[in-house]
Amino acid sequence: MSEDLRKLIGKGVPRVEDERLLKGAGRFTAALDLPGQAHVAFVRSPEAHAGIRSLDARAAMAATGVLCVLTGAEYESDGLKTLLQPGSLPDHLDPTQPSLSGDELCPPPAALPIAVDRVRHVGEIVAVVVAETAEEAVDAAEMVVVDYETLPAVTDARTALSEGAPHVWESGNQCVEAERGDASLVTTAIDEAAHVVRLSIHNHRVHGSPIEPRSAVARFDPVSGRYELLAPSQGVHRFRSALAKALGVDSAEVRVVTPDVGGGFGLRIPCSNEYPLLLWASRKCERPLKWEGTRSEAFVSDVHSRDTCCDGALALTDDGKIMALQLDYIGNVGAHPVSSAVLSNLLRMAGPPYDVPAMHVKVRGALTNTTPTSVYRGAGRPQVTYIVERLMDLAAAVTGLDRAEIRRRNLIRTTDLPYRTRLGLTYDSGAFSDNFEMALRLIDWDSFEARRDEAQRRGKLAGIGVANYLESPGAAAYERTDVTVDVDGTVRVVIGTQASGQGHETSFAQVVAELLDVPMKSVSIEFGDSDRAVGGSGSHADRSMRLGGTILMQACEDILSQFSIRAAEQLGVKPSEISLVNGRCVTADGRSVGLFEVASEMPLTATAEISTRLHAHPNGVSACEVEIDPETGALKVTRYLSVDDVGRAINPMIVEGQLHGGAAQGIGEALFEEIVYDRDTGQLLTGSFLDYRVPSAMEMPRLESHIEECVTASNPLGIKGAGEAGITPAAAAIVSAAVNALQAFGVEHIDTPLSPERIWLAINQAEPQISA
Repeated sequence: MSEDLRKLIGKGVPRVEDERLLKGAGRFTAALDLPGQAHVAFVRSPEAHAGIRSLDARAAMAATGVLCVLTGAEYESDGLKTLLQPGSLPDHLDPTQPSLSGDELCPPPAALPIAVDRVRHVGEIVAVVVAETAEEAVDAAEMVVVDYETLPAVTDARTALSEGAPHVWESGNQCVEAERGDASLVTTAIDEAAHVVRLSIHNHRVHGSPIEPRSAVARFDPVSGRYELLAPSQGVHRFRSALAKALGVDSAEVRVVTPDVGGGFGLRIPCSNEYPLLLWASRKCERPLKWEGTRSEAFVSDVHSRDTCCDGALALTDDGKIMALQLDYIGNVGAHPVSSAVLSNLLRMAGPPYDVPAMHVKVRGALTNTTPTSVYRGAGRPQVTYIVERLMDLAAAVTGLDRAEIRRRNLIRTTDLPYRTRLGLTYDSGAFSDNFEMALRLIDWDSFEARRDEAQRRGKLAGIGVANYLESPGAAAYERTDVTVDVDGTVRVVIGTQASGQGHETSFAQVVAELLDVPMKSVSIEFGDSDRAVGGSGSHADRSMRLGGTILMQACEDILSQFSIRAAEQLGVKPSEISLVNGRCVTADGRSVGLFEVASEMPLTATAEISTRLHAHPNGVSACEVEIDPETGALKVTRYLSVDDVGRAINPMIVEGQLHGGAAQGIGEALFEEIVYDRDTGQLLTGSFLDYRVPSAMEMPRLESHIEECVTASNPLGIKGAGEAGITPAAAAIVSAAVNALQAFGVEHIDTPLSPERIWLAINQAEPQISA
């Protein structure tokens, strides 16, 4: 595709799905009903760790409208299985770098979706109540009496791996141990270095908090013998596979339909425990069933994320060049493993985008009596960026260099590309230094001291921060699309990805309309039905356009080839005598026929598949300024900007929205959001938005995005990705600015979230640094 032919790709076309969604015409799961449906409520454990002595459902069964009450013992006796099957761990993410292997992973515990004789986190399901109405189901659920034997609980990952900690499972609390790199080389470099900086950090636990809580409609058809689930997801085929394994049936016996989705962010990648239980209960009760999850349920049963400890060390020469990087992570897996993707990413990604001659990374996973953790936007990349950028700030202090200068000296140069890291990744493209300098100019780094002085006159402490990032999104390799140019003049695209706010209906249509040279309004994009889309892997890790765009190109090339052959037959010439001009096949003497004219007699169809990940590395820089009120500790982000290399931007307006959304979540994570458990009892202390604070428009600065398009050769469209970029450097940049604002008090580091209390304590417990 030559640049001069681009008509739609690269244009900020307004999202076609917006009108439907803004007018309230979206189809979300909670608004869907099936004839004759009953309703479900789940009985959840109030205990973090306890044995189940007995469960008495007699009062609930006698309650008005109740159809049945099902327990874990019945699930087990029916021969149903865990959602966590051998093979779901590890998530193999990168063919060039081994992911977690079998000998690095302990056999996963057989965690059924409903407890049988023991509960391991608050919110774990212990019974399923089915009633005629939702209100009757909820009332009856409160009548189920469970006699628990409270057991010691552990919620902290470091504590869980310490001697004498309570065992979450009999096999012990460590479920992963792996390392990559050259430990000996790193140790030698640390011993010989002019400077070594060390830091222990904790990336606190967060919850993705999509606007739409989980819900589902489920049914079993006794005639066809098939199960059907309607639920929000980030990929219907992953759900179908997991459900089939849990129910003990072939995948063909399960249909999953995902309508509009109110936010995904990784939470909807794993198939949740409620879903196989709903399908099982539907078969047992012989009724379609509906469950509408509440926000309170979401906080205890949605997968959480982050909650990673890291001990980091950075060795440097006297002039500030990096010699070696050492990282030792402990990830809080929760009560049972859901995915190893985060831990795999921690292993693969140390050092970006700096030239690091020696690396060693160790990762351990700890089981605790908390809600299981899994991927959340960024999936390990924010943790890696955070520890590396914090170490770079500390390195600047010990070497006497400006924070910008030490980064400048260590960024990978364009002349070094392609660059292979010591952990096996290869970066094929990027302008790391150019983007860094652009960010410094845009934030006016060199003139900041004047702004600091002005803030001080107003009684405020001002700080400036910067953070580089480079991603290595792995993701599932397989994707498929079926494209049909139909007799009615519609191009119908069925694809296995899944939109949850990213604008797929617009961006995919732009690609297809441009390649086929047809009006964009004639292109229909369909996804979210495992019966319609033969295969696919959903949307996560920046993969949708990178892989989806590639197979759309392949399918469209096939369509155009068929078009030329059939047009040549109609026009009485050879295909080699045909030219494609403005969507028409034209002969040398000027006769022509259009794509839709040819398809009006018989549809043109093409299928394209891919089974490789098409690796690319989105990268960039975030810079920000903050102001702190020293009397209260309150912090305000006064300016936030980013320079982001996303490869080719199919729709820059949508890309900018992705960058802004990610930055907003990153700012929330840095300043407000935190899942907190009582360390002794394992009780969740932040179970609503009263305690788990997400940012509002009042706390958000104006976000400035500058999109750079340094295309990659890994895929024909040159796409790197934008979905994870905004969130990845945010916390690192904001903490850098906060510490800079507190430099007069000798503060070298402060943990997130940067609450007023935490900042106030840092100010009042520090020893002021007095300049001569």
